Amino acid sequence: MKLPAVPGITPVNLDSVERTTAELHALMARLRGPDAARDLGLEAAAVQCAEVAHEQRAGLLALVEHRDADPALLIAGVVPVDNPGEAADLGYFLADHTPGIRDVSDARTGRGYPVVIVERIGLSGAQLQAVVLDPDRPRAAVFTLHSPGGRGWLEVAGLAGTLVAGVDLTPAGPAPGTRVGSGRSPGGTSARSAGRW
Repeated sequence: MKLPAVPGITPVNLDSVERTTAELHALMARLRGPDAARDLGLEAAAVQCAEVAHEQRAGLLALVEHRDADPALLIAGVVPVDNPGEAADLGYFLADHTPGIRDVSDARTGRGYPVVIVERIGLSGAQLQAVVLDPDRPRAAVFTLHSPGGRGWLEVAGLAGTLVAGVDLTPAGPAPGTRVGSGRSPGGTSARSAGRW
């Protein structure tokens, strides 16, 4: 699986929980500014996100930034799907069985893959999930974007949408669920979110 580079999406390394935590904490602290050193909640959030990403065997964990929005976290991975069916069927199932859903829609990515998009907005912030179905294999790529604050939600959701729209599901190396090339680019710029996993 290949992902395009999207400015504003900065992936963190997934080699170990400790390295993921350190990189994510550094990114979050940079955004928070000089008060970040005294914010114990920031470090706890980085630890929790890193642990979740490793437990779920994520292929991507990234910070999504836009100047007019609160930062959001993006986690993605490939999951096996026994019977993928149609995107519309999955959309109906999610709408009927998931509480707090605000909107469910289906579309196609830039490469023509069917995708189901689910949006939830509640007390814990805004969340968007995009499930990209692989028509040639029993698997799907699942992208989850979460913004605890929700300010500028449309801007960060648009950046994540650009990434999802450019996903390429053609086989590229290791089996689904294996992490490859998830480190940041030299200099730590947010312009590199490309990778294979």
